[in-house]
Amino acid sequence: MEVPLKITFEDFPPSEAVEKKVRENMRKLEHFFSHITSARVVISKPHKRHTKGNIYDVKIYMALPAGGDLIVDKAPGDINAHEDIYVAMRDSFNAARRQLQDYVDRLNSNEKLHEAPPHGVIASLVPEDDYGFIATSGGREIYFHRNSLKGAKFNDLKVGEEVRFAEDIRDEGPYATFVQPIGKHHIL
Repeated sequence: MEVPLKITFEDFPPSEAVEKKVRENMRKLEHFFSHITSARVVISKPHKRHTKGNIYDVKIYMALPAGGDLIVDKAPGDINAHEDIYVAMRDSFNAARRQLQDYVDRLNSNEKLHEAPPHGVIASLVPEDDYGFIATSGGREIYFHRNSLKGAKFNDLKVGEEVRFAEDIRDEGPYATFVQPIGKHHIL
């Protein structure tokens, strides 16, 4: 965490054992997702009951990269279970983990959606031997075989035509496992 964890006790005195448990739970969350920018945990005992025990409320605020914030601030389902501070903490940190998992899943799906396959242009063709080379913008040449071509016929390809491709490495060097022309006459 870039900013140290802040733990606040409201309506009752601080407890080293509770603070230790909060830090342990936060380390578990950080192990799951190491990019938590800052975190604050507020533990309160807002209810003053006279006939039964008091209910603990554990709120968790986390700042995440890319402007993401995670807030766990909800009423427990079984309110009597939260008469135990450790049960209240467990439930809040479980909720935080679920929200963090959703955040990570959204990040991963966004990365996958925005990743476009590499592209380049046909640098040369050797039709008699059924292969050619793709020139990348970085100046590399990638081998491809006619069997790697999707959405077009090998004999219809032209030098200088733009293509998308998927690359792998062999002992002989890089090769395209998938090649697809880009253009108005080809399917993307």
